[in-house]
Amino acid sequence: MNGTPTSEGFERVTRALAERGHPHAPVWLTASARTSQEAADALGIALGQIAKSVIFRRQADDAAVLVIASGDRRVDEKRVAALTGALARADADFVKARTGFSIGGVAPLAHSTPPLTLIDRELFRFAGIWAAAGHPNGVFELTPEQLVALTGAPVVDVTKAAPA
Repeated sequence: MNGTPTSEGFERVTRALAERGHPHAPVWLTASARTSQEAADALGIALGQIAKSVIFRRQADDAAVLVIASGDRRVDEKRVAALTGALARADADFVKARTGFSIGGVAPLAHSTPPLTLIDRELFRFAGIWAAAGHPNGVFELTPEQLVALTGAPVVDVTKAAPA
């Protein structure tokens, strides 16, 4: 599972976690995990245990809005917009410029410009979750409660209902 990390983003997240006393150092996967499914498969965990990062662009001020949601749920843009104001899609250049991370590796912390962050309540179905660590090959383990502590973000309901 471990290779040699060579990413500035991965190293930035590693430092931020260490500074905050987080008990789990990031892990460098030998295979890229750009999608929640790839990450879950690489880690041998349920898709829902992946804390995926979805970035939107707030129209009012061009701010980045980060939604951290369970990998098995779809973010409901209308529910997010009800909390943040009108949103637009964020392209790869916007994500990299605002967060310092590439799509597929956006961590919940250590951004170049802190985004407005929301954590979806569905993550609390799991005792342990995994989030991106600044690079598509980097991940780290945490609990939903640790995610709240690391980000200071509110826990909200912003995903679509699970299929019956």
